[in-house]
Amino acid sequence: MSKPLIHPNWTRPPINMVDGFSLEMTAKDVTSLRAAAPGIPKDTPIAVTFLPGEEFRARIEATKLVRSLGLEPMPHFSARRISSVAEFEDYLAAATGEAAVKRCFVIAGDPSEPEGPFFDSSELIASGTFERMGITAIGIGGHPEGHPNMTEEQCWAVLEGKCAEIDRRGMAPLIVTQFAFDADMVLKWLKAVRTRGITAPVRIGVPGPAGIKTLMRFAARCGVGASASVLSKYGISISQLLGSAGPDKLIAAFERGLGPEHGPARLHFYPFGGLEKTVAWIDEYNRSHQ
Repeated sequence: MSKPLIHPNWTRPPINMVDGFSLEMTAKDVTSLRAAAPGIPKDTPIAVTFLPGEEFRARIEATKLVRSLGLEPMPHFSARRISSVAEFEDYLAAATGEAAVKRCFVIAGDPSEPEGPFFDSSELIASGTFERMGITAIGIGGHPEGHPNMTEEQCWAVLEGKCAEIDRRGMAPLIVTQFAFDADMVLKWLKAVRTRGITAPVRIGVPGPAGIKTLMRFAARCGVGASASVLSKYGISISQLLGSAGPDKLIAAFERGLGPEHGPARLHFYPFGGLEKTVAWIDEYNRSHQ
């Protein structure tokens, strides 16, 4: 069903849970990426987000830096924030022409109403622009905890439809999930993905080490479940919010729970505490699991 896997590490089981990881960055993180790059394996996918208020060129320069450091850029395209077809095509042409981009990630975006002609990521995919400009893989969002604007069945229908359409257009679909604190919920969702016949590789979103208040702020902004019982499994007490927390317990739970029934899966880190801190944590994890 899917095209060949889009990262060579996915053709074998991970040596440990962070083997073959990917990272998220913003255009403002270029200095941090330069500093962290020596600790990031060659060809690691780096997602470059599409945030409001950023300059077009800032995102392109960040994407170019990723490529120049020997890493694999994956720029985001936020459908409702794109003001015109020309803006979409110009941005993609710059990404492919200046940074040899081969994979992109598409989302609808936060605005309730589009700023231009695209209402959601499906319309970007259906435009035919990605394959016409040489893109070989498209990332789409996965929502283990559900979506605030869709029913469960609608979520599945959209996910199945996007994977099929990307595949039909000759590209490889890749699912990247929202970050979560609850491994059990993610594993249950991932098993359901495979039961429904979706074979696309999945990158499981996990937060990098960060201050607890920062984690809570992003969880609230992103609609991530953060009940007292879930947070306690992650290692956070709601009565003590002054410290910091890493994903140690979450990743240990994935190590125990992931099996063949979950299909190809790797981790995608959201470095809320900073790229350098997240890469340092990954390095320490690797050294302790050799």
